[in-house]
Amino acid sequence: MLVYLSLISTYGVQADAKRFWNLSCQDNIKNSATSPLRTGQNYRQCIKFSVFHRELQKDQRDFNHVTEDALQNTSLLKQVVPIAPPPSLDEITSLYQFLQNSHKLVVLTGAGISTESGIPDYRSPNGAYSTGFKPITHQEFMRSERSQKRYWARSYVGWKKFLHAEPGPTHTAIAKLRLRGYVYDIITQNVDRLHHQAGDNAFELHGTTHEVICLNCSNITSRKEFQNRIKELNPEWALAVEDMEKGTGISSPGMQQRPDGDIEIDESFWQGRLQIPTCEWCDGVLKPNVVLFGDNLPKSRTEESLNMINEADALLVLGSSLMVLSAFRLAKTAHEAGKPIVIINIGATRADKLAKLKIECRTGEVLSRVINHGSLALPAP
Repeated sequence: MLVYLSLISTYGVQADAKRFWNLSCQDNIKNSATSPLRTGQNYRQCIKFSVFHRELQKDQRDFNHVTEDALQNTSLLKQVVPIAPPPSLDEITSLYQFLQNSHKLVVLTGAGISTESGIPDYRSPNGAYSTGFKPITHQEFMRSERSQKRYWARSYVGWKKFLHAEPGPTHTAIAKLRLRGYVYDIITQNVDRLHHQAGDNAFELHGTTHEVICLNCSNITSRKEFQNRIKELNPEWALAVEDMEKGTGISSPGMQQRPDGDIEIDESFWQGRLQIPTCEWCDGVLKPNVVLFGDNLPKSRTEESLNMINEADALLVLGSSLMVLSAFRLAKTAHEAGKPIVIINIGATRADKLAKLKIECRTGEVLSRVINHGSLALPAP
């Protein structure tokens, strides 16, 4: 269908069809005077071609719509995914040998791998920090109801787009490597659950935005249920959000997709008009089940992630600068135990001096090549 539509756009079939239809009908009308039967046949041919012409016009509109969406997505990826040179053959060979020599490899992933899915990160050259953006901290969230409204308003608006993100080439490659026995465990700093969509039950170091937790009784509910409750409490506001998404309403100034699923929106869009649901069990304050900046990692999660590193024989870091202590601690522990570390990330990381190999390329591009290198290309047993 797309090839057919491309031909319409490229070769101007629609314009040619219209000209041909006009000329054919004129000739048929001129030649039909002596034969009533021929007149009927020519008339039917003209009608059929008219219908065909209308279908071409409809297909052209559909093609324009699809092309516009594709261009928007391509433009988004160009803005989100950092520019980097392709990996060299030596780098691919070194990574291949590293994977072959590892028997209990743990993979630690960060926000950089999800940029290929259209989700911005924080610290890359194109990341949110480069625009002056500052994420909400745990202390800010706890400080006031206004801060909580601000967070949930932005997160509600951005959730649909965040939810529709699909696993990128890195998520897919990791899933293939795990299926082939080259990956023992996966720890992710990301809260987007794209590893799960790719088929991997990754350990979520910082939690997930797909869950909401009560700060009083610790009851956990699904994000989908929470979104529905916001909509029920604020029907007019939710309708305004839908109009904004469709482009039929007044868009909020400064709307921009941010990491972790929120969207930067003007304060006037939500202040004083938004009601936030409370816990259905104890009426407590609800928070996304994630470790916000400035908060401490739960002790049980720290211990479990360190146990995974202790059981591993090597560590592969993908798309993380390791700037937060909870992630750097894992690399430091692996290094102190004499376990080799490979880092694939665009830009400096906190553990560059600890790494056996550092590749400054897009993680998806590197892994997509290495899984087809040598015996890694063999199908899973």
